[in-house]
Order: sequence, then structure tokens, then C-alpha cells
Amino acid sequence: MTILISGAYGFVGSNLVRYLSEKGHRCLALDVARGEAPYAAFWNWDELAQIPWNEIDAVVHLAGKAHDLKKVSDPESYFTVNVGLTEKLWAACGGKVERFVYFSSIKAVDGDTPYARSKVAAEGFLAGVAGGRTQIRVVRPCMIHGPGNKGNLNLLVQVVRKGIPWPLAAWENKRSFTSVANACAVVEALCGDAARSASGPYQVFALCDDEAVGTNRLIELIAEAMGKKARLWRFPKGLMRFMARVGDFLHLPLNTERLGKLVEDNVVDNSPLLRALGWKSMPVRAEDGLRTTLCSFMV
Repeated sequence: MTILISGAYGFVGSNLVRYLSEKGHRCLALDVARGEAPYAAFWNWDELAQIPWNEIDAVVHLAGKAHDLKKVSDPESYFTVNVGLTEKLWAACGGKVERFVYFSSIKAVDGDTPYARSKVAAEGFLAGVAGGRTQIRVVRPCMIHGPGNKGNLNLLVQVVRKGIPWPLAAWENKRSFTSVANACAVVEALCGDAARSASGPYQVFALCDDEAVGTNRLIELIAEAMGKKARLWRFPKGLMRFMARVGDFLHLPLNTERLGKLVEDNVVDNSPLLRALGWKSMPVRAEDGLRTTLCSFMV
């Protein structure tokens, strides 16, 4: 297959081109500037009319404005990028390629941030134009991690590296993650014959590893990668909630909002995607993928 990837030189795009190239596919890049990943050709966003769409089998749309953890971005900028680029790319390739795979976000399910709403709006646009020759597949990944990008694992990595005990071990919460290796395998399948076996011109799938991983277990994996012993402290939940309320008043790092995010469950079901692909499981187990990511940062 010949596959064009937007956001080609980002974390996912750089991993994806290597994966697809090893599988014998020809990969083309669309991005704001040329990077180092091994693409067969490159165009920027002002050169869409120059792209030979009749030679391309599938488009993977990764480009977008990521969630701003510091909350300093202009809310409208999310719509300008995440919706605007989707509309622009579709106008250029819609009806000319067989498959269009759009990377949305699991936050599009029930998120209430400008980032989440922009992803919902981009999905809504694609749902509105579906129905022609081009099959549209939207994937909503949970946090993607892999060598080169820890994602939001960095906080926990720093806690373990500094020898700080994890004081919230009383909560046995679990989270779904996405290994970049699994994300790449899913993209290849959706760009190929698996897209034909899935019925309908437009489908949406949650993307994650098969197994959710508990925060306590994640800390154990981080410690294992560092050759350390995990320090898990099970303070009473009531005490930690009280400390968080004190943090609200004194503007400390641990406050009620952050405590909620650290201990909440976030488990996603990927079975509809597995059924659509005809798979029994993802290629990489969740803990194996996390070990690969964590070990890559210990070198």
C-alpha cells in the first residue's frame, strides 16, 4: 500500500513510518516541515494540490494540536488546528483515496475541555461527509506511549527516580494505555483489507491495549526498570482527601482536582475494534509495552 501520513514527523508518525516501511508499504509525509523519519516523499500543508492522490491508497491523519496540560493555550486554537486541518485535508483527498484513518482522542467520549470539544467537532465533520468512495475510520486512543515518548508517565517516573514513596497506594485504580506498537498494527489493519470487512462508510473505535494496568502495578514496573524497589504507602483515603483539601486552600501540588485525576479509574473496552479486525487480542500485552517504553528511558 501507499499511505500518506499527516503529522508525519511527530511521535506516532515517526514510529508508524518505520513500522509500515518494514512491512513493505510506501509511506509519504505531510507536515509543516521535513524531519528525519524515512519517508519516500514530503509535502507541506500549502502543497496539498501537488500530492498525487490517485497513487495513494490510504491517508492517516495524525496532525493536530495536543492537549495542553498547563492550560495556557487559546481555546479557539484547538478548533483552528484540529478541525481546520481535518477539513482542509478531506477537501484535498476525500473521494480520491480508499481509506481515511483519523486519530481522535478517548477524551472525545466525555471530555469537557477545548481540546476534547475540538476532537468531537472534527469527528462530527467527518461523520457529515461520510458516504462516498472513501471509507472513514476514527480511532480514539488512550494515552499512547513508546520509546521516545513517556506521555503522562513522566510524573510517576520522576517520583520513583527520586525515591519518593507513592502515598496513594490505598487506591487500586486501573487505567488503559496504548502501546505505540499496538497503535501501528491497528493503523496498518485499518488501511488494508480489514477496513473493507468493517461495515459502513464511517466507524469509530476506541484504541487501547487489552489489559488495564493499576497505578500501583505501574509504579512497580517503573521501579523494576530502574532496578529499584517500589515504595507504595497506603495512607488512609480519608487522610489523603483531607490533605488534598488543605492543598486547595494553600495552593499545594496535591489538591482535590489532582487527587481525583491520580486515583480515578479509566478503563476502556477495545473489543469492538478487535471484532472489526478479526483479532483475538492486540499484538503486544500492556505490561510488555510499558516495559519497552520504560526501559528505553533508563539507558
